Amino acid sequence: MAVVIDGKAKAASVTEAVRISAEALEAEKGVKPGLAVVIVGNDPASHAYVNSKSKMAKQCGFNSIQHTLPEEITQADLLKLVGELNADASIHGILVQLPLPKHFNSDEVIQSILPEKDVDGLSVLNAGKLATGDLATGLISCTPAGAMLLVRGIHGDDLSGLTAVVIGRSNLFGKPMGQLLLNANATVTMAHSRTKDLAGICKTADILVAAVGRAAMVKGDWVKPGATVIDVGINRIPAPEKGEGKSRLVGDVAYDEASAVAAAITPVPGGVGPMTIAMLMANTVIAAHRAEGLAAPKF
Repeated sequence: MAVVIDGKAKAASVTEAVRISAEALEAEKGVKPGLAVVIVGNDPASHAYVNSKSKMAKQCGFNSIQHTLPEEITQADLLKLVGELNADASIHGILVQLPLPKHFNSDEVIQSILPEKDVDGLSVLNAGKLATGDLATGLISCTPAGAMLLVRGIHGDDLSGLTAVVIGRSNLFGKPMGQLLLNANATVTMAHSRTKDLAGICKTADILVAAVGRAAMVKGDWVKPGATVIDVGINRIPAPEKGEGKSRLVGDVAYDEASAVAAAITPVPGGVGPMTIAMLMANTVIAAHRAEGLAAPKF
């Protein structure tokens, strides 16, 4: 059976390192890292997620600010708020919770955040830095950064000689994950819904990363024996065994099948998920150090 990669434990170690870095920054410069989280509308999942981010920021010793805005707020008013946060020197990280309500141009909002405060790593400048191999001055999208830490925990920093397959080509995860793996010297294939013989390509992977949003799509016979499987999917499926109307979370990988073949695998929940918030905290403390002209900590 595969080693189960414990994302909760790794996330806890990252957030403890972030807390220590934040403490040291305050002692040296009298500055607390500042994180502003903006949420628009009433989506319950988004509110739960934002609350957990704000709680974690406080645990890390940050100055944590939350702006909760009504759904009917205009694009112009939201952009005005982002502009004010850009200009506020006490705020080092700005996060606008996605998805925004349908009447917003989300991309315009995200790109209006100063790249040095873009702790979600979604600005074109930060994406471009990652694509050109500049991991030292940009901010990296949180979920791929977290997934990469889990890969490094198994394989080390240098992935020379290893093949990696990423299923999914989103700007949020798939593309930056591919860039991170490439930067670590893996030979990377980007696969997606239109890839021919997807199962056959997956079976070549020493490191298989699934981010497609389809429950249990990746079967056990897609996995190369001894591979590392990183499951980024979060899918809610019916769970009648828990009672009427109940559901449970599963990944994009058929876990029981894959874990019988793989050498290491992330569970869902408890794998990549906890790493996302941990890396958001890491990006905020990195941004705060840079704003003060200090070398950024490494995680």
